[in-house]
Amino acid sequence: MIRGREKMGSSLLHIQDLSAWYDGERKVLSDLSMELREHEVVGLIGLNGAGKTTFIKVLSGLLDSFSTERAVFHGRSVGFRDSAFKMDRYTVFAEDASFQYFTFREYLAYAAAAYRRKDLDRGVVDALVRGFHFEDHTDVLLKDLSTGNRKKVFLITAFAVRPGLLLLDEPVNGLDFQSTEFLYQQIAGYRAYGTVLFSSHILESITMTCDRVHVLEEGSIRQTFEGDQINAAKIREVLRYEKDV
Repeated sequence: MIRGREKMGSSLLHIQDLSAWYDGERKVLSDLSMELREHEVVGLIGLNGAGKTTFIKVLSGLLDSFSTERAVFHGRSVGFRDSAFKMDRYTVFAEDASFQYFTFREYLAYAAAAYRRKDLDRGVVDALVRGFHFEDHTDVLLKDLSTGNRKKVFLITAFAVRPGLLLLDEPVNGLDFQSTEFLYQQIAGYRAYGTVLFSSHILESITMTCDRVHVLEEGSIRQTFEGDQINAAKIREVLRYEKDV
């Protein structure tokens, strides 16, 4: 495991009774409550349709059809499209076809300006480019990159910008083995800068990096594992129960 714990901080984001839907009839998320603390890594796992991606879309301000009893960020009520929240949150989506006519260097410059990080540490950026084996693609248009290399553009940018809350939706998808191992290191090490919430269907990525794991079932948290309770066999047992029900 590469959890390598640091002491977790105070509450970063508290959400109470969040529900979300697409067609106005069936809820994809139902009365979901969650607290994220500063300097921790939290994983979401569940079967297809459990609501992992929908939850991340809501937090990213991409879904209008939701309701929540309460959302508090750094101790203050917040809307997911509020500028203060957006400036401290960055999302890497499972698939992203945006900025097709930007190169990596152009997109990184754009993101740095948007997040007011004009003084990005070039040494950090270069280390991320090398770690993800992206050296030969920094000046290629995103539309001409493979799925995996396009994912690396957004991952490198995320870890370079270092927001207080980093949201990753299925970040392993499309990555080669070496880049996947490097990604695990970056996720585990991100506690030094902020909090990571990420979804995954790959159990290894959850058990190797997370301080807490929420198992989602039909849009609600069915069970939570924390610290030494995080065990692949136990999580698999819960997921198998979901499948058999």
